[in-house]
Amino acid sequence: MEQQLANKDFAAVINELPEGTFQRFPLCSVHGVPLMKPIADRWEDVENVQARPDDILIVSYPKAGTTWMQEIVDAIMNDGEVEKTKRAPTHIRSPFLEMFAPPPLPSGIDVLNMTPSPRQIKTHLQFKLVPKSFREQKCKTVYIARNAKDTAVSYYFFDQMNKTQPDPGTWDQYVEKFIKGEVAWGSWFDHVIGWWNVKDKHDILYVFYEDIKEDPKRELRKLMEFLGKNLSEEALDKVCHHIAFKAMKENPMANYSTIPDVILDQSHSPFMRKGEVGDWKNHFTVLQNEMFDKEYEERMKGMDLRFRTDI
Repeated sequence: MEQQLANKDFAAVINELPEGTFQRFPLCSVHGVPLMKPIADRWEDVENVQARPDDILIVSYPKAGTTWMQEIVDAIMNDGEVEKTKRAPTHIRSPFLEMFAPPPLPSGIDVLNMTPSPRQIKTHLQFKLVPKSFREQKCKTVYIARNAKDTAVSYYFFDQMNKTQPDPGTWDQYVEKFIKGEVAWGSWFDHVIGWWNVKDKHDILYVFYEDIKEDPKRELRKLMEFLGKNLSEEALDKVCHHIAFKAMKENPMANYSTIPDVILDQSHSPFMRKGEVGDWKNHFTVLQNEMFDKEYEERMKGMDLRFRTDI
């Protein structure tokens, strides 16, 4: 089924859709979280998604290493046989739960319903918004978190090139919106804290972007154990090479180059831009950094959740 979906020429369908089909959609509140209008309009469909016990949920705030983790999980679930990860683009192999597209394009739920088990499912939803069936089925969840400053920079460039998300405005304007949580999928603080607070109550592995950058093998071993896999050292080496930033940036099954520029204009900014820790230093002004640190200290007060902004 994945191969059938992969073989469909969705790019041709997209290019034939009427002008204006894809636009910068406004944000609408769903239980207090700003989501793009197409998601809000179909929210009941999201709530009613039926999970399966062997589903693997891959969760993150946007631009926190989601595609990276999708590729890692897929490689591990295929026992390190990385050629199998090239069977289809990321959005087919790991359906985006809450993403909706105009007909005849399939929504994330459509793709999910056509995907055989065990399914790997991507979402950016805060914990409180995840369909209850995933808790009822006690699904394994991998959560990847990235420090707020690098996330903000990456999200800014992504919102410039993604023609369906709200216009980010200037960097100065965006920093303020990001701090206030006035961006798609809401507050970074609410997201990372919400998932952190429930990680010990459910089958959740909470992984840090910076830790993977620092020592990929160490973190992949944690994921292998969590997912019930036991890869040989040779297979683990292959996976580490496969998920290196340069390899992924050049991999058409992972770099979203199959999506037409009417949606993702990668001539403006590549989907995989830098993948670094500490790039925020090249963008934050002294004033912006002080403002961010003040909010960060207030919001993270009393938390045992720690992020690194450099390694």
